[in-house]
Amino acid sequence: MHLQEENNTVSITPSIGNTPIKRCDFLSGFYGTNIFIKEEFHNPGMSSKDRPAYFMIQDAIRRERIRLGGTFVEASSGNTGLGIAMIAKQLGYKAKIFVSKSCSQEKIDKLEEAGAAIEICDNSNGLHDFQSTQFRAQSFAAKDPNAYFTNQYYNTQNIRAHYKTTGPEIFQQTSGKVTHFLCGVGTGGTISGVGRFLKEQNPTTQIWGIEPKGSILQHYLAYRTTPQDIRPCDAIEGIGRNFVPGSFDPEHVDEIYQVEKRVSKMMAQWYFRETSFRCGFSSAAVLAGLHGFYHEMRFKSTDQVVLFFPDHGRRYLTKLYSDKVEINITNAIAKHG
Repeated sequence: MHLQEENNTVSITPSIGNTPIKRCDFLSGFYGTNIFIKEEFHNPGMSSKDRPAYFMIQDAIRRERIRLGGTFVEASSGNTGLGIAMIAKQLGYKAKIFVSKSCSQEKIDKLEEAGAAIEICDNSNGLHDFQSTQFRAQSFAAKDPNAYFTNQYYNTQNIRAHYKTTGPEIFQQTSGKVTHFLCGVGTGGTISGVGRFLKEQNPTTQIWGIEPKGSILQHYLAYRTTPQDIRPCDAIEGIGRNFVPGSFDPEHVDEIYQVEKRVSKMMAQWYFRETSFRCGFSSAAVLAGLHGFYHEMRFKSTDQVVLFFPDHGRRYLTKLYSDKVEINITNAIAKHG
């Protein structure tokens, strides 16, 4: 596994990156535009998080911040942790992953299979909360001289991974015709890196983020401050924050749209019923956001809309698909918070 750099872009070989984009005929027909899905679940860890995991690990090794046999430490909802655990093991290192108690059992099982040591924390509310995944991961790494906290929420390699790989892939795979990019916002690395690259190629490309009700990044994008009244976030695994991550760069983001957990769950089950494909939780939120934008008449028939599906629904079987919900797409309109 190594990096290849050509024409100022980077491809990760042989197995991370270069994931396919496929036109979704069902969604394209339903919404009357051209909708493509960037299928990140084709990465070896079945997640887009393999990209920043690899960049952060390589950066730490290159800068000699960790010695062979040491421990990479991360606070993760599961996917970044899995990417770090897999890559660290392959390169001769260990991994210690701090997850919140909302992490799905499917993800915990995968982390254990990858050989990661796991600690379950109360929340992922940021470094100011002593019981958060971020604080406890940082504290653990600080006490071990051969441990390195990759810190995806504040590591510039998170943005760089998507600027150097994901953005160029999307641009090339759409022949430069992408008009809209929609993705969930958690650490902010994906939307910041992809958004920067696509805006550099065509400033009119619309970069739209999706987050759950109660998250503060929509407010931050609009006002560049955090709201005075921070409320609990509608729990959609992997996205939404009550703090502003350092890896979120608002300069290349046009809008952040808020969706409800119940609508996201309904969209996941609707999409599965119509296509037999199980999408992940943040992908379901993107579908809810797409539905909301559609009802605001945001798309033309000639547009090329790319939806970012960071992982697969098999990691959310108990959270998304075990309980059937009433599906009423006509009324499932995501509203701004």
